[in-house]
Amino acid sequence: MNQKHQEDLSHIRSMMERSSRFISLSGLSGVFAGLSALIGGLYAYQLFGAHGISYMDCNSYSKNSNLVRELFFTASLVLVSALTFGIFFTLRKSKKNNLPIWTTATKNMLFNLALPLFVGGVFCLALLSYKIYFLIAPASLLFYGLALINAEKYTFSDVKYLGFCELVLGCISLFYLEFGLVFWIMGFGVLHILYGLILFKKYK
Repeated sequence: MNQKHQEDLSHIRSMMERSSRFISLSGLSGVFAGLSALIGGLYAYQLFGAHGISYMDCNSYSKNSNLVRELFFTASLVLVSALTFGIFFTLRKSKKNNLPIWTTATKNMLFNLALPLFVGGVFCLALLSYKIYFLIAPASLLFYGLALINAEKYTFSDVKYLGFCELVLGCISLFYLEFGLVFWIMGFGVLHILYGLILFKKYK
C-alpha cells in the first residue's frame, strides 16, 4: 500500500512539474551553443591579430570599420547558431518524450529570459554606438546571467547555477577589461559546454 502511495505521489509530482516548468530543455543545446561561442570567440580573437589591433585600443576600432563589421557579423552568427541548435535539440527532446512545447510554462520562461536579454541588448548597442567596445563583453555576461536566474523558476533549477557563474565572470571581467574577450569565451563557450554536459547526463 505504501509503495502504491509513493508511486501516486511521484506521478502527481511529475504532472505538476510538467505543467509549471519547461522541462524540454536539452543539455545538447547548451553544448552546441557553447561550441558555437567558443569557435566565434576564437575567430574574433584571431581577427584582432589579423588587423593588427589591440582589444583595448578603441580608437583603432573606429578607424577600422571592417573589423567592427566582422566582429558584429561573427557575434550575430554565433547567436543564430546557438538559437538554431537550441530549437532543434529542444524539439527533438520534446518529441522523444512526448511533451508539449508551447505551454504556459514555456511562455513564462521565454518572457522572463527575454526581458533582461532585451534590456542588455539595448545597453550593448548603446555601448557600441558610443564606441565603448571594451565594456560590451562584461555587460553581455552580466545581463545573460541575470536572464538565466530570472528564468530559472520556470525550467530546471540547475539553470540558476550557470547564471551565477556568468555573473561572477562578468563582475571579475569589469576589473580586467583587457581580458574581456577571454572572459566572454569562458562564459559563453566553456561554461555552456560544461553546463550542457552536466544537464544532459542528469536529465537524459
